Amino acid sequence: MSFTITFNGAKKTYDKPVTVLDIVGKNKDIICASVNNRVRELTYPISEDANIVPLTCKDRDAKATYEASLRFIIAFAMKNIRPNVKIRFSYNVSRAIFMQILNPDVKSNVQLVEDLEKEIARIVKADYPLVRSIVSKEEAKKTFEKEGELDKIEILEYRPEQTCHLYDCNGYKNYMYSRMVPSTGYIKKYALKFYYPGIIIQYPRPEMGGDIPAFEDSPTFGRTLKRAHEWAVATRFDSIVGINHRIEKDGAIDVITLSEQRHNRQLCELGNLIEAEKTNIRLICIAGPSSSGKTTFANRLRIELLSRGIDPIRISMDDYYLPRSAAPKDENGEPDLEAVGALDIPLFNKNMADLIAGEVVELPKFDFKKGHRVKGRTLQIPTNQPIIIEGIHALNDIMTESIPQHQKFKIFIAPQPQVNIDNHNPLSLTDLRLLRRIVRDYQFRGSSALETMGMWASVRKGEFKWIYKTQEGANYVYNSFSPIELSVMKKYAMPLLEEINRENPYFPVAERLIRMLKFFDDLDDAWVPCNSILREFIGGSCYADV
Repeated sequence: MSFTITFNGAKKTYDKPVTVLDIVGKNKDIICASVNNRVRELTYPISEDANIVPLTCKDRDAKATYEASLRFIIAFAMKNIRPNVKIRFSYNVSRAIFMQILNPDVKSNVQLVEDLEKEIARIVKADYPLVRSIVSKEEAKKTFEKEGELDKIEILEYRPEQTCHLYDCNGYKNYMYSRMVPSTGYIKKYALKFYYPGIIIQYPRPEMGGDIPAFEDSPTFGRTLKRAHEWAVATRFDSIVGINHRIEKDGAIDVITLSEQRHNRQLCELGNLIEAEKTNIRLICIAGPSSSGKTTFANRLRIELLSRGIDPIRISMDDYYLPRSAAPKDENGEPDLEAVGALDIPLFNKNMADLIAGEVVELPKFDFKKGHRVKGRTLQIPTNQPIIIEGIHALNDIMTESIPQHQKFKIFIAPQPQVNIDNHNPLSLTDLRLLRRIVRDYQFRGSSALETMGMWASVRKGEFKWIYKTQEGANYVYNSFSPIELSVMKKYAMPLLEEINRENPYFPVAERLIRMLKFFDDLDDAWVPCNSILREFIGGSCYADV
């Protein structure tokens, strides 16, 4: 039976099956393709009507394929130059991958970087095919057992399917839980940098137009990730297998309590820092990207400070939004509500300065139904009462330029997991927040997963422009990740993702999130405390009406 393929606006009829590669040609800028709204490898066979859209490093849906293929090649290169060395990939500063040496007696150094670069270049130039095969889980286990990769064997126990995919590249076999390029010659852009105690690996980013961003060291962010990794390793929460094993061995109550204790400990640390400077601090500023848990955190921090005899008041920056008609416009001429200029900066500065000076201040309140501000609370505070301000721009000094720096305590909050599927496959930090937002928006805002996904690109753009830069000026970075949250959210998220039709443009995103969630054991949320950050997303928060 003949079928028609649409590519670049042209239609062509075929009588025999073809691959995507047959259609798009050997342009190595094309990494993968959207086939009827589903991301496919270039080797994917087609035997029915299809619309094909080529995807390059400029496209978000190609990023995972490129990055996974790069990690595959690096693991292959390391196997060739250091056969006995075990490595672990994670996400790190400057939107990059970090390669850690796991052997305690082997150190990373500049020479290793040089040797690795040469071998990667050789593999890329050789243009070895990456040949995909479907094998039984038992066969895959034998392959990984031969290589001494216990972590890859363990995660297969949680794979619901009885088969898995292996990729063979000139005799090297691995599985990266992602679609792959057809051959090593497609991975033309990458950058390696010695970054003690490991190696930073940069790759093209869609938000940079398919280019590699200039390296930006972020010591505050780096220290936070290091701390998160150390705690995850110490508690055996550094992998999906580790999380599942703890749930199975220790039970829901112990695992949930242990996860919550991590947050309690951070709140105690914050309380100590603020208490030590309570005579100086007038503003406690809280900011972070979308779905970080800012609202619950701000409430819990207030309680922590109350326990120390410090009685802060809370003010939301959302009440200072300008009407949509007065907001700055984005490149499409639409109101840019993520921009700092969408807030009434002069009024916020004046109100904060007047409050700190002991003046009586009438605060605004933004009525989101009416789309403009109305009269809010009237406040006057004593000089020993700090103000907690919370919002995505709370750490931007333009909002509080009239307040001396030593009177501000800045807190950046974000979930920063250091969890891997296996040593070669880290979980995405961004996908975790997207799942949080999908669940929350459905629960409390009546938004479908599709509506949330549709907004996500704009949200991410605003984060890169306005939020992430402020992290480095923070006095404290609060990691709001809970190692059991994906096990808890699985039952909420899976139905929302599974109802997305294969024909929908956002199906590739849903498919990616499902592939991540399916490995986690389900965990009943009955024992999740009402003041947990998780409750902000799944419901049942005691702060819902605060």
